[in-house]
Amino acid sequence: MSLVLDAFDAPPSLRLVARVLGWPFKWLGLKGDPNMPPATRALTALGPAYIKFGQVLSTRPDVVGDDLALQLRVLQDKLPPFSTRQARSTVETELGVPVDTVFSEFSEPVAAASIAQVHKARLRTTGEEVAVKVLRPNIEKAFRKDIDAFYLAASIIQFVSPSSRRLRPTEVIKHFDGVVQGELDLRLEAAAAGEYAAKTADDAGFVVPQTHFFHSAKRMMTMEWAEGIAFGEVEAIGAAGHDRKALGERVLQLFLRQALNDGYFHADMHQGNLKVSAAGDIIAYDFGIMGRIDEYTRRVYAEILIGFIRKDYRRVAEVHFEAGYVPADRDVDEFAQALRAVGEPIFGMNASQMSMGRVLAYLFEVTERFGMETRTELILLQRTMVVVEGVARTMYPQINIWQVAQPVVEDYIKQNVGPRALLRDLVATARVLGRFGPKLPHMVETALSQQGRVSSPVQPTRRRDHLFSFVAGAVAAAGVAGLVALLS
Repeated sequence: MSLVLDAFDAPPSLRLVARVLGWPFKWLGLKGDPNMPPATRALTALGPAYIKFGQVLSTRPDVVGDDLALQLRVLQDKLPPFSTRQARSTVETELGVPVDTVFSEFSEPVAAASIAQVHKARLRTTGEEVAVKVLRPNIEKAFRKDIDAFYLAASIIQFVSPSSRRLRPTEVIKHFDGVVQGELDLRLEAAAAGEYAAKTADDAGFVVPQTHFFHSAKRMMTMEWAEGIAFGEVEAIGAAGHDRKALGERVLQLFLRQALNDGYFHADMHQGNLKVSAAGDIIAYDFGIMGRIDEYTRRVYAEILIGFIRKDYRRVAEVHFEAGYVPADRDVDEFAQALRAVGEPIFGMNASQMSMGRVLAYLFEVTERFGMETRTELILLQRTMVVVEGVARTMYPQINIWQVAQPVVEDYIKQNVGPRALLRDLVATARVLGRFGPKLPHMVETALSQQGRVSSPVQPTRRRDHLFSFVAGAVAAAGVAGLVALLS
């Protein structure tokens, strides 16, 4: 714990609280593997949910320091494996046939993380090399224990510190619980991999291995084997002749394009889930955690990013208020000023010149000052943005994230915010209303009769006027849609 607090440069008060709260449990914890560094040993001993937290920290050497980030990178795919015998037993149980019936070769573990490990195998029918992912034994029970502990901790925090309720700790844990449950069913991961491959098929320099659905089940999954250098082996990537600067920029732009254009993105893009092929393509693995954001949220996210890029802090503040991210009773100008204090010091600097730890600390102060609550629907997006930015920085420390993001965000804004997007929205609205066309007369009559029963004599006329305005608006929208269709 002290290592993490030191890395974050935590204040003395927080260090004291951590020691007092931690002392009663000091003698109850597992010792972990003594061959591991202290922070890595502590997180692995605590359990798989804590390992997930360590994986995020491992991508941010600018926050926790190079030494601690390097220690924690072991958590990505180099944890102690379970036996091949157990893995083969799981495969046989899930597929209902002996392993040798399906695979002519089945290797020892080649990678092991918090939830599963991977074996290299060869399909007996085609001779194709594949990766077989197998869940750890009893992983469901281990995660359930961690999640229950998190729920208890969240309840205690909310009771002891009323000011923490704006962070909605219980709702955050509930969201995390749902994410984990999806990650523990590899049938869902196989489906996610298939959808992700379809959506990213045209993304240049990006590869999603093919899923073998027929050889996948709840606790094991088979995918095409894709050879490459792990994204965390930065020196090896450079020695192989790959352009690290281009790779750092590409991974950040790919994430932004997928999040903004598709609304579907890989939400666990740390170095352990990325490789670089001999041809220089980025290969993605492990699709247990995927993120979705709706069209409205994408537009809000893009407007916030472009506002920061253009230093239009007033517009960034307005978007926060319009989206309901900041309570309406706060002052928009004061919020814009606070955002300027965040943005100005980091513009014109590359990643190696910034203290992201200080930026995050100040951002937390801003959210507290303006009463901003945690938005659970944005947790995966925000978490992944932090991770991907850290991955890009590790690959190329001098990267300027604003310059890299600008063309992607501007392209999205051009296509999805403005007159063209408005016309497209009107067409979509008209189509929906058109489907209800045959029902509109009955809906109007029902609404008028219900209002007539419960309203005063004056009210029905006013409500009929409102209803008439709605129908007129629908007709107008349909007219606009027809005009657009004729002009296009």
